[in-house]
Amino acid sequence: MGAALLLSCTALLARTDPPTTETRVARGEEVLRSLNNGQPQPIFEAMRQDFPFLAEATAGYALGEVWGRSQLDVRTRQLAAMAAFASLGMRQQFKVHAAYALNAGVDPAELKEIVYLVTVPAGFPRAIEASQALQELFRERGLANAR
Repeated sequence: MGAALLLSCTALLARTDPPTTETRVARGEEVLRSLNNGQPQPIFEAMRQDFPFLAEATAGYALGEVWGRSQLDVRTRQLAAMAAFASLGMRQQFKVHAAYALNAGVDPAELKEIVYLVTVPAGFPRAIEASQALQELFRERGLANAR
């Protein structure tokens, strides 16, 4: 009986209620603030204004459930996101996540390596598009001569 009680108590203590929509959204918004150095993210704020359902879904699932996971550190997650967005030709998303990567302490030279890497799975046109977005970001951050 003691082992059964211990097992039952352990299962009860380990059980967590599924997060509510509100807690997912709150967690997602916290993830976004942390990625953006505590500042509001202009693209997300515009989406919240004009497309509130989409903003809530993005905050709750993409940010709160996926980006909020702890298995990858912020740096690794941003580098992976950059490679994915560059490969898909999503210039604006690539640039946003490159900015988050810089915020997380990624060196500009490492960001350039992602652009070089993209030539293999996605081709030169996608890599060139990503390089142009990275050049814009470097200029905005005063890193125009980043090597």
